[in-house]
Amino acid sequence: MGSAWFYPLSAQKRDDGTYDPSPFTLMLGTSSKSSYVAQKYDAKYTGNKPILVVCTDDGKLTMENGNIFNTGNHPVEMFVPMLHFRDAGFTFDITTGSGSPVVLEMWAYPTKDEEVKKIHESVKTMMENPKKLSDIKSIDEYSAIFIPGGHGAIVNLPKNAHLGRLLHEAHEKGLPTVTLCHGPAALLATQAEGTGKSFAYQDYKCMCFTDKTDGMTPSFGYLPGPMPWKCQETIEKEGIQVVNTTEKGAATQDRELITGDSPNAAHNLGILAAPILVKHAMDN
Repeated sequence: MGSAWFYPLSAQKRDDGTYDPSPFTLMLGTSSKSSYVAQKYDAKYTGNKPILVVCTDDGKLTMENGNIFNTGNHPVEMFVPMLHFRDAGFTFDITTGSGSPVVLEMWAYPTKDEEVKKIHESVKTMMENPKKLSDIKSIDEYSAIFIPGGHGAIVNLPKNAHLGRLLHEAHEKGLPTVTLCHGPAALLATQAEGTGKSFAYQDYKCMCFTDKTDGMTPSFGYLPGPMPWKCQETIEKEGIQVVNTTEKGAATQDRELITGDSPNAAHNLGILAAPILVKHAMDN
């Protein structure tokens, strides 16, 4: 038994001084298989416009106390919705802020999920060599935007003006925009310095990982300290309404914005979003 198990409720410090979640968190909060079950779609997308998957290239989140959390995009939150989108006929382009490789929370990887492994392998080259957000000049070549969650989504995407420009364009054109858990923090990019615009989603309803739960997680070692800023509170201050009070694996839609509350929402989000994306793509 490793020494970590003497401190099962403490975030585990790596040799480089950064932190992974506690053994307790990994035991109860992650799984070797996702909840993905393939769905049958009566209508599938047959066009050639991919979904733009906006990922993080920074997996180091500095907490309020200075501890650094090893984060990134949560693999279940990324790949399970993508499995549903693939099943509905879509392909993908992957982008990050700097064009550097996508960072995943590998401690949450479902190691016995063959479907997740397959889709991961199919997009691995794009993840290692993603497009740079600033190089994407228009959203017109895409059928939707998908922003996976994971705490990594709050590191640099909320301040990326190029993402803000694309989200404003998607908002103005009613292009489906899908995100979950901490991914809604990236919507703040619509008011980032350099956009010259205000928050695009005032009066919208969405779901996200709640501040209440984020505030509890240091007590059992998921996070190595308090959050540096509060995702839910910050987006609510800009006029969006977060409709969930806890995480139950739920998903919801308000106009073009389709959101889920947590990693457990990845399957339900995919089921909800896939036919919406197909209909929009076929109608436009």
